[in-house]
Amino acid sequence: MNEHIIAVDPGREKCGIAVVHTESGAVWHQVVPTAKLVSCIRELAVQYNTTTVALGDGTAHRQAETELTGVLIGDRPLTVNLVDEKHSTEEARHRYWQHNPPRGLKRLIPVSMQVPPEPVDGYVAIILAERYLRSGRR
Repeated sequence: MNEHIIAVDPGREKCGIAVVHTESGAVWHQVVPTAKLVSCIRELAVQYNTTTVALGDGTAHRQAETELTGVLIGDRPLTVNLVDEKHSTEEARHRYWQHNPPRGLKRLIPVSMQVPPEPVDGYVAIILAERYLRSGRR
């Protein structure tokens, strides 16, 4: 299968969003203000020709689900699928440090004792997409 899905880590102020190719992995991830969630998802769905959304079931997911349900991409509605968010932030912090290892003196401090210098919500969205794909619910 050769397609993309969009994953969302919903929040009250900001959302992590990722586009993940079903075979090759993450192709895009970002943190956006919650107020721009729908417009961002709409743009990405058109750009990547997908209507599949994996939505984390944590904070503010009901509001995000309500806003995304019924959004049309052309004549196709978005399909919103809830995904378990349990421990996804911890996994995202670990993934962040894999992709952005500490430099200088900070490399001497275990990453488990450090806080990433930027939000990891985009990495959470990637993890949610991977969980969705592993579940086989395509």
